[in-house]
Amino acid sequence: MISVQKLCLFLGLLFLLHAAYSAAQHRAYLRITEREYTSLPLDILIQGIVSLFITMYGVMHIAGEFKEIRATVELESKSWETLRNLPSFYVFNHRGRALSPDYIPPSHKSSHMDVDS
Repeated sequence: MISVQKLCLFLGLLFLLHAAYSAAQHRAYLRITEREYTSLPLDILIQGIVSLFITMYGVMHIAGEFKEIRATVELESKSWETLRNLPSFYVFNHRGRALSPDYIPPSHKSSHMDVDS
């Protein structure tokens, strides 16, 4: 079954497209009659504004709950350990391994340094 909000969204978009089409037809009519464009007729303006509000109502109710704009509200529930957990910055192959007492340096037969891939 179609909900009222989805019906409002569909009708709002349909009426908004109709208002845009009517505005384009009005501009074409003014070009054909060689009149100067001053503004859109009042019925097209009212249809566009009303359909915009109907569409916004449908979108706001379909989208669900809004999140708080302030980032601190969402971050207050997290601990310091979870905030600093950034797996994309983990580095496992670095020069610090040479400082480990268990480190065994690779044996190279050439005198130049090899670049790790």
